Amino acid sequence: MGLFSKSEHETEDEYSIARRRMVERQIAGRDVLDPNVLEVMARVPRHLFVDSKLRSEAYDDNPLPIGCGQTISQPYIVASMTEHLHPSKNKEVLEIGTGSGYQTAVLAELFGRVDTVEYYAELSRAAQDTLNRLGYANITFHVGDGLVIPDRSYRFDAIIVTAAPEKFPELLAERLKPGGRLVIPIGGEIQDLQLVVKRPDGELSVKNLYPVRFVPLLRRNL
Repeated sequence: MGLFSKSEHETEDEYSIARRRMVERQIAGRDVLDPNVLEVMARVPRHLFVDSKLRSEAYDDNPLPIGCGQTISQPYIVASMTEHLHPSKNKEVLEIGTGSGYQTAVLAELFGRVDTVEYYAELSRAAQDTLNRLGYANITFHVGDGLVIPDRSYRFDAIIVTAAPEKFPELLAERLKPGGRLVIPIGGEIQDLQLVVKRPDGELSVKNLYPVRFVPLLRRNL
């Protein structure tokens, strides 16, 4: 017997069509141009990262609740943030805010290694279950304060933060390799998505990309 019944096959076909439409209208139809990012966004099954009751909305360009007061980002934001990281299979990326694991899956398709940190253990477990079922083997999961784990001495080619601190956390710059790229929302009620590039001499170049609205970045009392 196949993996899906006839009706399940039909449903999967509908999701595939919805993904292609999502990419054409919401992502490529705006300003995301990287063909590898577009291909991955058309392939990763976003509907498997949301509650079954919300699957009919999975390919709309909206954030959706995932529990613990957190959300899965809208597809355009996922694609745009990923593109600004300049992904490559020979690079390693740190994700702060695993959430549902959807952004994690997109990163795992495009980077050689992903370290992902989630504040809420139950969200991390759920994301890990989904990502393991989908066959991803290049992801290391961590639970806790994303600004201090994993190993503080380790440096990454790219860092993506999917929750907003009010001010730029300087210690994140220390986690970047020279030439590394960081994408992070900054602010309280009003937020800007920032692209931070670490120059070879260690100096930082900061560019505001566009206004965004993310959940606040949570910290542990250490």
